[in-house]
Amino acid sequence: MSKTTFTRPPLAEALAAWQQCLVENDLPPQTLWIYSENLCIERSKAIPGSYHFGFQTRFTPPDEDALEITYQVFSALPSRLVFYRIGSCPRGSVCILLCDSWFEARPACDGFERIDEWGISFHPGHAGDIEEINDLSRWVGRVKKGRPFHDFDFAMTLETIAEIKAYGRQLQPYERFAQKLIDRLRRILGQ
Repeated sequence: MSKTTFTRPPLAEALAAWQQCLVENDLPPQTLWIYSENLCIERSKAIPGSYHFGFQTRFTPPDEDALEITYQVFSALPSRLVFYRIGSCPRGSVCILLCDSWFEARPACDGFERIDEWGISFHPGHAGDIEEINDLSRWVGRVKKGRPFHDFDFAMTLETIAEIKAYGRQLQPYERFAQKLIDRLRRILGQ
């Protein structure tokens, strides 16, 4: 079994190609990058059994260097990286960076434009707006489990970015548990 080889470009070069892809598809080239915690997936009131996708950056704003950290972490993985546009808002194209080997088999008919020498795909999506959620109760009540699998499930989390900034790497589950336990003990002991 042969392994696909590719060389990821610097982030600036990948972003320039992504913005060119957006322009070629008559979509806003300005980008607003969101992460897993920024997604607001709600049950649709209009179509039973379906879901409405929105986003927010008011309650969990990404750090300024979140995109660079995400690209660096995903670039170190042997999986396909995807620049994915969710929709438009007044600030431009709302985008999310995804990474998993599952995207390797996603074809052009699904909207994926492949750049195999980079191990990257672009998914510009269709013209259309995505709602920006500013109501805290809607964001808190969003669907987190029990929904169909979606491409967005391969997004970086802001929690992981915070761990990388604090510890230089992503924590293991037992380390997260230990950190939460230590934080609770500190609160109880008043430290």
